[in-house]
Amino acid sequence: MQSKCMTPLLRSLRAFSSSSSTTSSDKIVASVLFERLPVVIPKIDPVVYAFQEFSFRWKQQYRRTYPDEFFKKYESRGKGDYQIDYVPAPRITEADKTNDRRRLYLLLHGTPHATPGGKPVWHFPEKVYENEDTLRKCAESALKSVLGDLSNTYFVGNAPMAHVAVQPTETAHDLSPFKVIKRFFFKSQVIAANKLNISKCDDFVWVTKDELLEYFPEQAEFLNQMIIS
Repeated sequence: MQSKCMTPLLRSLRAFSSSSSTTSSDKIVASVLFERLPVVIPKIDPVVYAFQEFSFRWKQQYRRTYPDEFFKKYESRGKGDYQIDYVPAPRITEADKTNDRRRLYLLLHGTPHATPGGKPVWHFPEKVYENEDTLRKCAESALKSVLGDLSNTYFVGNAPMAHVAVQPTETAHDLSPFKVIKRFFFKSQVIAANKLNISKCDDFVWVTKDELLEYFPEQAEFLNQMIIS
């Protein structure tokens, strides 16, 4: 049951909503700063390494011994033109060698929801605020429409991390009656996943903070203050 006590922020957002009965020239948009944190694998503690070594040697004492004929058959098995040599991926990546611990941020290429019918551009996952209970729910819906589900994501807090009001471009003015687009940014992070199924966009890219500022030079100062890394 929805509480009768509505926060001032939510009350103001509903006033700006395009689905509200109150006519407004502003549009509310929930944008998601979706980041992939660096994975730092610490070195094995000497005590843990010693236990693993002892455990291995202990198991070797009681392992089953197979005759030499068995190994000969095993070695000859599977050889042929169809055989594919398996090479495991290296545990140490190029980022480990260069000590690269930068965070990566997701950008999508396509038509933003704030300016439907406009020219495809690079933008954050976003959704126009309509009749969601909270702006956080709107941000979750924006990210879910791109990933399919949010099982491998974590939203940091319920409140926006920042907001900015921008004027639509000249071409967007003809497509939308709104004079100002107010974007509220929410932070979300990737958890327990190495690969995500990103869809519903022309293209996507993971960029560092410095690269992100190059995609939005007109908002570089704002983004630089919003993102702390």
